[in-house]
Amino acid sequence: MAGKNQERRTRIKAGVRKKISGTSDRPRLSVFRSNRGLYVQIIDDSKGVTVASASTSELGEKTSLNVESSKNVGKKIAEKAIATGVQSIVFDRNGYLYHGNIKALAEGAREGGLKF
Repeated sequence: MAGKNQERRTRIKAGVRKKISGTSDRPRLSVFRSNRGLYVQIIDDSKGVTVASASTSELGEKTSLNVESSKNVGKKIAEKAIATGVQSIVFDRNGYLYHGNIKALAEGAREGGLKF
């Protein structure tokens, strides 16, 4: 059975997804966070296609999730997105609070050149 925090995140996630969706011009940057890593995808919802993805496991870091590795994932996804021609995105925090690792990811993506 899902815990109280998981149910809360699912409810928030549904509310966020009602309001935002990715298009070809501005795809959606979706975030998933676990205890061990951070996973991000840039998704074009109109076509149902993942344009680019990145994670902490790609960086070769074997440590637990921290703010520095989150920022590096943000820079990595920005680099991949710009290589595929994506300049601006819609940020989908996926029900997580905009704080800590999620905030560091967003800052890293902005430093990498993405606009949102």
